[in-house]
Amino acid sequence: MNFELKPLTLVGLANEKCDVLVLLVPQDFKPGKDELSLLVAQAVKAGDLGAKPGQLVSLYRASQANAPRLLLVGIGEGRAKQVRAAVASALGSVKAALGKKVVLAFAAAAHEDAVRAAVLAAADATYSYTHAKSKPEPRTLQKCLVAASNATEVSASFARATATVLGMELAKEWANRPANHATPTLLGQAAQALAKLPKVSCEVLGPKEVAKLGMGSFMAVAQGSDEPLRFIVLRYDGAAKTKAPTVLVGKGITFDSGGISIKPAAEMDEMKFDMSGAASVLGVFRALAELKPHLNVVGLIPACENLINGRAVKPGDVVTSMSGQTIEILNTDAEGRLVLCDALSYAERFKPTAVVDIATLTGACVVALGSVRSGLFTSDDALGDALLEAGECSADLAWRMPLDDDYADGLKTNFADVANVAGRMGGAITAAKFLQRFTSQYPWAHLDIAGTAWKSGAAKGATGRPVGLLVEFLMARAENK
Repeated sequence: MNFELKPLTLVGLANEKCDVLVLLVPQDFKPGKDELSLLVAQAVKAGDLGAKPGQLVSLYRASQANAPRLLLVGIGEGRAKQVRAAVASALGSVKAALGKKVVLAFAAAAHEDAVRAAVLAAADATYSYTHAKSKPEPRTLQKCLVAASNATEVSASFARATATVLGMELAKEWANRPANHATPTLLGQAAQALAKLPKVSCEVLGPKEVAKLGMGSFMAVAQGSDEPLRFIVLRYDGAAKTKAPTVLVGKGITFDSGGISIKPAAEMDEMKFDMSGAASVLGVFRALAELKPHLNVVGLIPACENLINGRAVKPGDVVTSMSGQTIEILNTDAEGRLVLCDALSYAERFKPTAVVDIATLTGACVVALGSVRSGLFTSDDALGDALLEAGECSADLAWRMPLDDDYADGLKTNFADVANVAGRMGGAITAAKFLQRFTSQYPWAHLDIAGTAWKSGAAKGATGRPVGLLVEFLMARAENK
């Protein structure tokens, strides 16, 4: 879907030809003398359009607009959350009749965050997954025109939002694909396809190269599957080569059975989403290619399956990580940290300004934070503050969790340098403490997205998070240099 931003007043808006016109009306809207303004005033006076965000008046073939369907939608105070809910409600109400062109128009001057929210909501409301369907029903909407009287003032926010949509939809696409359509090899090919974009390059390492690097922990997880592992290295070179990069590390477990510590059968199909961290890294690079910030970024994706065969790693096995630290694997279903730790060690070679890993790591984080906020762990206050602020700006929220050293006590073992799990209590924190052991050479943060990367139930599917947060974080770093 193509997005366009256009400066239009309500007078000009009435002549804009489209299939659906959605007029976003704030509660303090002051009507002019044009026909659309008078229509809004009448709806407000009649009590049909009030201050409540999402309240909707639907008209067919109204004379005040050059569109078969005109929707008047309340956006309350015009805050981003209210706009997002209003756009989702409006487009959801006419989803079967959207046609090819929709206009989202602000009845008054729009705020930057409101424009971003409108774009993201429109993309999400019209997204359609078609891969692997014999009779796909693709998105029919081809163009979404965002209209605002102050379009020039919000153009930068609009550009960032449309680039973020491209990234989120790529992340959704790969996270939604079934595991047999998103193997480590196919994930590597998706990364290589990104190298066709400006300033992006890609290298994909196979089992031999990974073995030479000494990634014993990563290889231990992969050895239970017949699918060969892939270690993906993406680079976005937007600044001078002398500028140290920011590194993103995405967990790429393309299917997680739990290994010998096998998961319950119920909802195990959702473990195709266990590579959502990797998918988000792909999505970020797609957005970077659009935005072209003056910044260097490296993306690392350790990709493999966690399955069971005669070679599968067993509880009690001890493996040697790339860092040289030995790990006793007490639970083979705590495999994400085993692939991430070697990627975090690999990140040292780039001498990064910061490293952020993104992983569907623990059910404990879902219990703690649900599906609203991702868990954020870091001992670097400046990095933590930057990520939290990026989450607030992008409405892709995170919450900082503790990382006290006392939480690491449960990882002690008599048989190796560290165990891969501690007790049940504080599981998201002890998982982060495990990862922290491999990050002493740079500022590091960990995002546990187990609760936010996908939805279950009737709306089952990937959310594309935290692409929005990460894009905002990186753009802020580029702007602050």
